[in-house]
Amino acid sequence: MYIDILCAVPSLLESPFQHSILKRASDRNLLNVNVIDLRKYGIGKHHQIDDYQYGGGAGMVMMVEPLYNAITDLKKKRTYDHIIYMTPDGQQLDQSRANGLSLAENLLIICGHYKGIDQRIRDHLVTLEISIGDYVLSGGELAAAVLVDAVGRLIPGVLNDESSALFDSYQDDMLAPPIYTRPATFKGWTVPDVLLSGDDAAIASWRDEQAFKHTQRQRPDLLD
Repeated sequence: MYIDILCAVPSLLESPFQHSILKRASDRNLLNVNVIDLRKYGIGKHHQIDDYQYGGGAGMVMMVEPLYNAITDLKKKRTYDHIIYMTPDGQQLDQSRANGLSLAENLLIICGHYKGIDQRIRDHLVTLEISIGDYVLSGGELAAAVLVDAVGRLIPGVLNDESSALFDSYQDDMLAPPIYTRPATFKGWTVPDVLLSGDDAAIASWRDEQAFKHTQRQRPDLLD
Protein backbone atom coordinates (compact mmCIF):
# COMPACT_ATOMS: atom_id res chain seq x y z
CA MET A 1 0.00 0.00 0.00
CA TYR A 2 1.10 3.56 -0.74
CA ILE A 3 -0.09 6.38 1.50
CA ASP A 4 0.82 9.91 0.45
CA ILE A 5 0.33 12.63 3.06
CA LEU A 6 0.07 16.22 1.91
CA CYS A 7 0.68 18.66 4.73
CA ALA A 8 1.97 22.07 5.81
CA VAL A 9 4.25 20.87 8.61
CA PRO A 10 5.94 17.64 7.47
CA SER A 11 8.38 17.65 10.41
CA LEU A 12 5.46 16.66 12.66
CA LEU A 13 5.45 13.29 10.88
CA GLU A 14 9.15 12.50 11.03
CA SER A 15 8.91 10.11 13.98
CA PRO A 16 5.59 8.18 13.93
CA PHE A 17 6.46 5.96 10.97
CA GLN A 18 10.05 5.21 11.96
CA HIS A 19 9.36 2.84 14.82
CA SER A 20 7.66 -0.40 15.84
CA ILE A 21 5.00 -2.00 13.64
CA LEU A 22 4.89 0.68 10.93
CA LYS A 23 8.68 0.62 10.62
CA ARG A 24 8.55 -3.16 10.08
CA ALA A 25 5.78 -2.69 7.53
CA SER A 26 7.99 -0.26 5.64
CA ASP A 27 11.03 -2.53 5.85
CA ARG A 28 8.95 -5.37 4.39
CA ASN A 29 7.71 -3.07 1.61
CA LEU A 30 4.13 -3.67 2.70
CA LEU A 31 3.45 -0.01 3.50
CA ASN A 32 5.09 3.00 1.91
CA VAL A 33 4.30 6.35 3.52
CA ASN A 34 5.38 9.48 1.66
CA VAL A 35 5.09 12.88 3.34
CA ILE A 36 4.80 15.75 0.88
CA ASP A 37 5.41 19.37 1.87
CA LEU A 38 2.57 21.47 0.45
CA ARG A 39 4.93 24.46 0.25
CA LYS A 40 6.58 22.80 -2.76
CA TYR A 41 3.42 23.87 -4.55
CA GLY A 42 3.10 27.27 -2.84
CA ILE A 43 2.44 30.49 -4.73
CA GLY A 44 5.12 33.08 -5.48
CA LYS A 45 8.65 33.45 -4.18
CA HIS A 46 7.50 32.91 -0.60
CA HIS A 47 5.64 29.69 -1.50
CA GLN A 48 2.42 30.95 0.02
CA ILE A 49 -0.16 28.29 0.93
CA ASP A 50 -2.65 30.24 3.07
CA ASP A 51 -4.62 33.47 2.86
CA TYR A 52 -7.37 35.42 4.63
CA GLN A 53 -10.88 34.05 4.31
CA TYR A 54 -13.51 35.77 2.21
CA GLY A 55 -16.20 37.43 4.29
CA GLY A 56 -13.83 38.22 7.12
CA GLY A 57 -13.23 36.34 10.33
CA ALA A 58 -10.32 35.07 12.35
CA GLY A 59 -7.94 32.43 11.04
CA MET A 60 -6.11 31.76 7.79
CA VAL A 61 -7.32 29.30 5.15
CA MET A 62 -5.22 26.92 3.05
CA MET A 63 -5.52 28.16 -0.53
CA VAL A 64 -7.22 26.28 -3.33
CA GLU A 65 -4.44 26.66 -5.93
CA PRO A 66 -1.52 24.99 -4.09
CA LEU A 67 -3.75 22.12 -3.00
CA TYR A 68 -5.16 21.65 -6.50
CA ASN A 69 -1.70 21.70 -8.09
CA ALA A 70 -0.31 19.25 -5.54
CA ILE A 71 -3.20 16.79 -5.88
CA THR A 72 -3.13 17.00 -9.68
CA ASP A 73 0.61 16.29 -9.70
CA LEU A 74 0.32 13.36 -7.29
CA LYS A 75 -2.54 11.84 -9.30
CA LYS A 76 -0.17 11.59 -12.28
CA LYS A 77 1.90 9.08 -10.29
CA ARG A 78 -0.85 7.04 -8.65
CA THR A 79 -4.54 6.29 -8.90
CA TYR A 80 -6.00 6.80 -5.45
CA ASP A 81 -8.72 4.67 -3.94
CA HIS A 82 -9.55 7.68 -1.76
CA ILE A 83 -8.45 11.27 -1.33
CA ILE A 84 -8.99 11.76 2.39
CA TYR A 85 -9.27 15.06 4.24
CA MET A 86 -8.62 14.93 7.99
CA THR A 87 -11.14 17.26 9.62
CA PRO A 88 -13.05 17.43 12.94
CA ASP A 89 -16.36 17.52 11.06
CA GLY A 90 -15.65 14.38 9.04
CA GLN A 91 -16.98 10.87 9.54
CA GLN A 92 -15.75 9.34 12.76
CA LEU A 93 -12.84 6.93 12.37
CA ASP A 94 -13.71 3.51 13.74
CA GLN A 95 -12.42 -0.03 13.40
CA SER A 96 -14.81 -0.88 10.59
CA ARG A 97 -13.56 2.03 8.48
CA ALA A 98 -9.94 1.15 9.26
CA ASN A 99 -10.62 -2.42 8.14
CA GLY A 100 -12.06 -1.19 4.85
CA LEU A 101 -9.24 1.25 4.14
CA SER A 102 -6.64 -1.45 4.83
CA LEU A 103 -7.77 -3.13 1.60
CA ALA A 104 -6.90 -0.08 -0.50
CA GLU A 105 -3.82 0.12 -2.69
CA ASN A 106 -3.24 3.88 -2.71
CA LEU A 107 -4.48 6.60 -0.38
CA LEU A 108 -3.86 10.34 -0.36
CA ILE A 109 -4.35 12.14 2.95
CA ILE A 110 -4.72 15.92 3.10
CA CYS A 111 -3.86 17.52 6.43
CA GLY A 112 -5.68 20.74 7.18
CA HIS A 113 -3.90 23.54 9.03
CA TYR A 114 -4.74 27.04 10.19
CA LYS A 115 -8.55 27.39 9.89
CA GLY A 116 -8.86 24.59 7.32
CA ILE A 117 -8.82 24.24 3.55
CA ASP A 118 -10.71 26.04 0.81
CA GLN A 119 -14.14 24.41 0.50
CA ARG A 120 -13.74 23.94 -3.26
CA ILE A 121 -11.12 21.25 -2.67
CA ARG A 122 -13.57 19.43 -0.40
CA ASP A 123 -16.36 19.79 -2.92
CA HIS A 124 -14.49 18.67 -6.03
CA LEU A 125 -11.46 16.54 -5.12
CA VAL A 126 -11.86 15.00 -1.67
CA THR A 127 -13.66 11.64 -1.67
CA LEU A 128 -13.70 10.91 2.06
CA GLU A 129 -13.56 13.13 5.15
CA ILE A 130 -12.41 11.56 8.42
CA SER A 131 -12.35 12.77 12.00
CA ILE A 132 -10.50 11.08 14.87
CA GLY A 133 -12.77 12.69 17.47
CA ASP A 134 -14.98 15.59 18.41
CA TYR A 135 -12.20 18.02 19.19
CA VAL A 136 -9.91 20.36 17.26
CA LEU A 137 -6.16 19.94 16.76
CA SER A 138 -3.71 22.57 15.51
CA GLY A 139 -3.39 20.66 12.26
CA GLY A 140 -4.25 17.38 10.59
CA GLU A 141 -0.75 15.89 10.76
CA LEU A 142 -1.25 14.07 14.08
CA ALA A 143 -4.69 12.91 12.99
CA ALA A 144 -3.14 11.53 9.78
CA ALA A 145 -0.59 9.62 11.85
CA VAL A 146 -3.42 8.05 13.85
CA LEU A 147 -5.21 7.02 10.66
CA VAL A 148 -2.07 5.52 9.11
CA ASP A 149 -1.33 3.54 12.28
CA ALA A 150 -4.90 2.23 12.54
CA VAL A 151 -4.93 1.19 8.87
CA GLY A 152 -1.32 0.10 8.45
CA ARG A 153 -1.33 -2.52 11.18
CA LEU A 154 -4.24 -4.27 9.44
CA ILE A 155 -2.43 -4.78 6.13
CA PRO A 156 -1.86 -8.53 5.62
CA GLY A 157 1.65 -9.49 6.64
CA VAL A 158 2.33 -6.46 8.83
CA LEU A 159 1.60 -8.13 12.16
CA ASN A 160 3.71 -11.17 12.98
CA ASP A 161 0.52 -12.97 14.05
CA GLU A 162 -2.27 -11.78 11.78
CA SER A 163 -4.92 -13.29 14.04
CA SER A 164 -3.93 -10.73 16.69
CA ALA A 165 -5.92 -7.98 14.98
CA LEU A 166 -9.04 -10.13 15.00
CA PHE A 167 -9.21 -9.87 18.78
CA ASP A 168 -8.67 -6.13 19.06
CA SER A 169 -11.30 -3.95 20.65
CA TYR A 170 -14.08 -2.87 18.28
CA GLN A 171 -13.71 -5.87 16.02
CA ASP A 172 -17.25 -7.29 15.83
CA ASP A 173 -18.41 -4.20 17.78
CA MET A 174 -17.06 -5.55 21.06
CA LEU A 175 -14.31 -4.46 23.41
CA ALA A 176 -11.46 -6.87 24.04
CA PRO A 177 -11.55 -9.06 27.16
CA PRO A 178 -9.04 -8.66 30.01
CA ILE A 179 -5.50 -9.92 29.32
CA TYR A 180 -2.80 -11.22 31.66
CA THR A 181 0.82 -12.36 31.53
CA ARG A 182 3.40 -13.83 33.94
CA PRO A 183 3.68 -14.17 36.87
CA ALA A 184 0.43 -15.96 37.65
CA THR A 185 0.43 -14.43 41.15
CA PHE A 186 1.71 -10.97 42.06
CA LYS A 187 1.14 -9.33 45.45
CA GLY A 188 -1.72 -11.77 45.93
CA TRP A 189 -3.36 -10.71 42.66
CA THR A 190 -4.04 -13.84 40.65
CA VAL A 191 -4.75 -14.71 37.04
CA PRO A 192 -8.15 -16.40 36.44
CA ASP A 193 -7.77 -20.17 36.72
CA VAL A 194 -9.39 -20.80 33.35
CA LEU A 195 -6.50 -19.07 31.54
CA LEU A 196 -4.08 -21.50 33.16
CA SER A 197 -6.19 -24.57 32.43
CA GLY A 198 -5.00 -25.30 28.88
CA ASP A 199 -8.64 -25.87 27.89
CA ASP A 200 -8.94 -23.91 24.64
CA ALA A 201 -12.72 -24.18 24.45
CA ALA A 202 -13.17 -23.00 28.04
CA ILE A 203 -10.74 -20.13 27.49
CA ALA A 204 -12.57 -19.03 24.32
CA SER A 205 -15.89 -19.14 26.15
CA TRP A 206 -14.48 -17.14 29.06
CA ARG A 207 -13.06 -14.52 26.72
CA ASP A 208 -16.38 -14.15 24.89
CA GLU A 209 -18.20 -13.72 28.18
CA GLN A 210 -15.69 -11.22 29.52
CA ALA A 211 -15.69 -9.24 26.27
CA PHE A 212 -19.47 -8.92 26.52
CA LYS A 213 -19.34 -7.83 30.17
CA HIS A 214 -16.54 -5.35 29.49
CA THR A 215 -18.46 -3.85 26.56
CA GLN A 216 -21.66 -3.72 28.59
CA ARG A 217 -19.86 -1.87 31.38
CA GLN A 218 -17.66 0.49 29.35
CA ARG A 219 -19.45 1.01 26.04
CA PRO A 220 -23.08 -0.20 26.22
CA ASP A 221 -23.82 1.87 23.11
CA LEU A 222 -21.90 -0.68 21.04
CA LEU A 223 -24.35 -3.41 22.06
CA ASP A 224 -27.26 -1.38 20.68
